[in-house]
Amino acid sequence: MPLGTLERSAPSFLKQGPSPRARLALCSALALFLMVADARFQVTEPLRKAIAVALYPVQWVMLQPVEFVGGGFAYLRTQESAHAEVDAARRSMVEMAQRANQGDQLLQENERLRKLLQLRDRLQTPAKAAQVIYDAADPYTRRVMIDQGQVAGIALGSPVMDESGMLGQVTRVHPFLSEVTLLIDRDQAIPIMNVRTGARGVAYGDPVIAHGGGMELRFMPSNADVQEGDLLTTSGVDGLYPPGLPVARVVRVERRADSAFARIYCAPLAQAQGARHVMVLQPLDPGLPERPPAEAAPTRKGSRR
Repeated sequence: MPLGTLERSAPSFLKQGPSPRARLALCSALALFLMVADARFQVTEPLRKAIAVALYPVQWVMLQPVEFVGGGFAYLRTQESAHAEVDAARRSMVEMAQRANQGDQLLQENERLRKLLQLRDRLQTPAKAAQVIYDAADPYTRRVMIDQGQVAGIALGSPVMDESGMLGQVTRVHPFLSEVTLLIDRDQAIPIMNVRTGARGVAYGDPVIAHGGGMELRFMPSNADVQEGDLLTTSGVDGLYPPGLPVARVVRVERRADSAFARIYCAPLAQAQGARHVMVLQPLDPGLPERPPAEAAPTRKGSRR
């Protein structure tokens, strides 16, 4: 042994106890005995429970971060799923509302078309069905365009009506389109007859809504027998409109002491705003004799030829 060094291991004569092989054999036998005893007699069950109870707080603390992260992901997934369901429900509600509105519009159109067909069967004047496609571009007039023109046999001056009454008159004809001036236009006039009294008159367009209607019955004496609610129909004296077709209803009568005429405002029975399907009637033949040619003016005496 070199000088200045110490022996770190105990001398061989001081070593005591079993050898490693003996300890291994003893531990193996003990382990085998404990496994057999635990399997047959459950001798380690109380110890296992005691250890499980002792380690449960440690396990709970260690699992909290995992559960927190898992709960966060689950919350986010739930929120995304809830937002997706809400968006799908809103889209479904919008689609259902649109379908309901379309269904209501189709029902209204079908009802109007049925009334037009029934009106066409009752009319003795030839008529053609047409559809309003858009309003005229001039904002100062009350005119609409229909999808029938010269090709369909539409004539200038043809009366136009919907399922409720007279709507207007064809004032311009194109090959495939026609322009209809509504009765509420300020330049439009129509001969009428009061159904209650039989009195005739002329109704003019009055686009001012503040007057209580869309037409005005002018040049009626202040003592004329006209009441609110009177029905006005076409008189047929102009040879253009067939007689007996509903035009308007009186909504207000103003009698002034300083005027010889009454102010009579009427509301058209036809749907002046928003009409879609109309009936174009063939104009009546007035049957008036042709105007005789003008006679030649007499020459002055003494005039040179």
